[in-house]
Amino acid sequence: MTLAKDLRTLCASGGFTLTKWTSHNRKVLMSIPEEQRAKETKNLDLSSEALPVERALGIQWDTETDAFTYSIKLPDKPMTRRGILAVVNSIYDPLGLLAPVILPAKLLLKDLCKEQSGWDEDISEKHAEDWKGWTEDVTYLSNFQVNRVCLWHRILPVTGEQARQEALFLVMGKSRVASLKQVTIPRLELTAAVVAVKIDKMLHQELQVPLQPSTFWTDSTTVLRYIDNDTARFKTFVANRINVIREATKPSQWKYVRTTENPADLPSRGLKAKSLAQSRTWIDGPSFLLNNECDWPEQPMQRKESLQNDPEVKNMATVNTIKVEEDKEPMNKLIDYYSEWHKLKRAVAWILKLKRTLQQLKDERKELSRTIIQAEKDPEKQRSKLEHHMKKYKSTREKKPLTLDDLVAAESEIIKFSQRQQFNEELQALQKGKQVSRNSQLFRLDPILQDSILRVGGRLNKSAMPETAKRPAIISKHSRVATLILSDIHQRTGHAGRSYVLAQLRRKYWIPQANSAIRKLLNKCVVCRRITGKVGEQKMANLPEDRLLPDKPPFTNTGVDFFGPFDVKRGRGTVKRYGVLFTCLTLRAIHIEVADSLDTDSCINAFRRFVCRRGQVTIMRSDNGTNFVAAERELREAIQQLDNDKIERALQPKEIRWIFNSPAASHQGGVWERQIRTVRRILSSIMKEQAINDDCIQTTMCEVESIINGRPLTTISDDMNDLEPLTPNHLLLLKSQPNMPPGIFNKDDMYTKKRWKQVQYLSDLFWTRWTQPQLKGIVTRLQCRHGFDLQILADGTVEGTRDETSAFSQFNLIPVGLRIVAIQGTKAGLYLAMNSDGYLYTSEHFTPECKFKESVFENYYVTYSSMLYRQSQSGRSWYIGINRDGHVMKGNRVKKTKGAAHFLPKVIEVAMYKEPSLHELAEQSPPRKTVKTGDSPSLKIGRKGPPKADAP
Repeated sequence: MTLAKDLRTLCASGGFTLTKWTSHNRKVLMSIPEEQRAKETKNLDLSSEALPVERALGIQWDTETDAFTYSIKLPDKPMTRRGILAVVNSIYDPLGLLAPVILPAKLLLKDLCKEQSGWDEDISEKHAEDWKGWTEDVTYLSNFQVNRVCLWHRILPVTGEQARQEALFLVMGKSRVASLKQVTIPRLELTAAVVAVKIDKMLHQELQVPLQPSTFWTDSTTVLRYIDNDTARFKTFVANRINVIREATKPSQWKYVRTTENPADLPSRGLKAKSLAQSRTWIDGPSFLLNNECDWPEQPMQRKESLQNDPEVKNMATVNTIKVEEDKEPMNKLIDYYSEWHKLKRAVAWILKLKRTLQQLKDERKELSRTIIQAEKDPEKQRSKLEHHMKKYKSTREKKPLTLDDLVAAESEIIKFSQRQQFNEELQALQKGKQVSRNSQLFRLDPILQDSILRVGGRLNKSAMPETAKRPAIISKHSRVATLILSDIHQRTGHAGRSYVLAQLRRKYWIPQANSAIRKLLNKCVVCRRITGKVGEQKMANLPEDRLLPDKPPFTNTGVDFFGPFDVKRGRGTVKRYGVLFTCLTLRAIHIEVADSLDTDSCINAFRRFVCRRGQVTIMRSDNGTNFVAAERELREAIQQLDNDKIERALQPKEIRWIFNSPAASHQGGVWERQIRTVRRILSSIMKEQAINDDCIQTTMCEVESIINGRPLTTISDDMNDLEPLTPNHLLLLKSQPNMPPGIFNKDDMYTKKRWKQVQYLSDLFWTRWTQPQLKGIVTRLQCRHGFDLQILADGTVEGTRDETSAFSQFNLIPVGLRIVAIQGTKAGLYLAMNSDGYLYTSEHFTPECKFKESVFENYYVTYSSMLYRQSQSGRSWYIGINRDGHVMKGNRVKKTKGAAHFLPKVIEVAMYKEPSLHELAEQSPPRKTVKTGDSPSLKIGRKGPPKADAP
């Protein structure tokens, strides 16, 4: 009554009048004015007449008995899937109290969905009979009555194969039909439990009455075992739902109820309306709920059974543990903790600085204590004065940051610790004044002990190099310190490659087998793998048809492009001329014309001259001029102005199809772009020396055209008996290119008045720069560790000598690849080579057997091994070697660890030498005197087979 009064007063203050009041309490209705009551209660005698029934959407509230009743009137719909769905959804049951009766209709809809019946398709006779029976049974719901008042509640979730149901007594229920997808019973039961938890949470939030913690009842022992078990790892479906249950409830809130006593089992199986009205189980719940908790059903033992064979439990791997003794070295923990070399040094530096500070405080305390004891006899006063003086001493100490000396000292301590861990035996031997064992991995480094740090010995005592570079500290590649140092160098050098990191490392440290350690580091570096990783490459398209027609005459399919400009003298001034290069797309031959300008008419005229000399063209390809470098901006801009339409119209009467490449697609013209670069690179430099006239440039272009067309199209064989390689001139002129231009021409001919000599000089210069590139070679002596210098005599004999003034012991070390050299005697002019039997011989011409790999050994000596031959089984390389008698040895008998293979290059000068070329094998070298070795019979120079005895 108070609530109704307060509510009417509050609304009236805002100008609102609440009307249509009704209640099951007669005193409340009497307190409300008659004009504000509901229509049915206005003229009602509240003292004697019964209270009316209120109706809303099929639900009736009998205010006299304060209970809900139902009056179901089903709409007339056809017996189709759509009609049945409309009828089922017309029943208004927000609290789910009619769920047992509605379930059979929902299951009928599920069967229709499973049979894939159409929405407006008539259902089968069997389903029609079931539907009629259900519609007739629904009328009995008029006898079903539920009290509105709720005083206590218990939540019972249950499920079956067809549906699952939860009921909170006298409050609400909820029913859901299982999906068409087959789901196991335990999963359906667990889902019903989750819905029960959500309903409980909602009721605690919505009901404005104090509620005790809920008790949840289920007839599924599987669900109870899932909820109780907190050790097993469940699969995702079960684990997610168990987490929801455990977040809202405790395992002690869940109880077991037998299926026969579980009222929530009724809506999971379905119940007729007549039976629902007569049964009190669904409304009142199991009878044991009225008893004390001690009289409730006992919990089954199955609730505590193991879940070992449950399919919802994940298989767990068995992990066996072993006892590991903890490393008692604090330095090891410190090294493992830090991932950067600099941070590790700073941490150790602070520790050492703290150690020094504590030691100073200790010494100061001893000194003060001695002084105070002599002056004061009372112990209390002694202690007081000591503490006072120590506080004063600490306050006067200056707090200094770390210095470079602190970091250097920390680095030394870290290296000492690492060496004690890895090279303890070597350190003990050196500390006793002994040599390192020959079986030690450090024996070849000739280690020494300097400032208690193990360093490399070697032969660089008198070198001007820094002391750390002459005597680098030795660090094991297996230590954590080596990894931190290599990582620090790699990052400081901008993620440099292996060789550069190794060079920086050797300035201060020496790590045996450092190459493998650096390679391992680079493979793990994420930045390097991102930078050097292979990018996705697009698969190249098929070649155009006009590139694959060898049965057509030369220049039938042609590509064209401009190059230049070149300054040409005309009268007293100069004009610009341009080269027009035509290349056969099939034979790769070229034809060069000179154009006066870059206008369209000049381009057409050059093309007409080309056709008159080379024959009819069927397809002509060119670009749009956007594929030139920035230095030739003028040429690019001019070509862009060419009238492509005008050119194409001029060529149409001759049945020539001109195809223009896409703009900014230089890769489409790679055929002629490569030829343009070959010609332009050399002509652009030699044509600037002196201005020439039109006649000279025309002749020079013809000479260049002849030279380029003389290049080989096929692979050149190393066999001297093979045929001459095929060139474009063979296909154009039916003969190979003529020899070099006749006569001898020098640079003075460039400035003579005789123009033909000027043209011949330019052609000679083009030929030289095109065919004979130069390389820098190093003139050096190769001194063996046994004291002999390698030499090649004029007759081709290879031997060792102690004469350091001999001209035959000077060699040109000419690089022909990465760490690959050709060894050529400067006096004899012969190349050093090694054949398949391991014998050294000399050759006038550069062959594949003349290639040697140059490697630096750990003791700074250099070894030279054959690039062509090695041991077939072990893969060991064959090396150049000189024995103690000064004789050259067979390569397969020389080991890189022996002194015979160790050479010390003594650089004399750097000079320019012609690059060795395998194309020079035009003639067979004349026979020479045999080479005498210390462990082999005579061997003829150039011979590659087994050695034979010399003829008598």
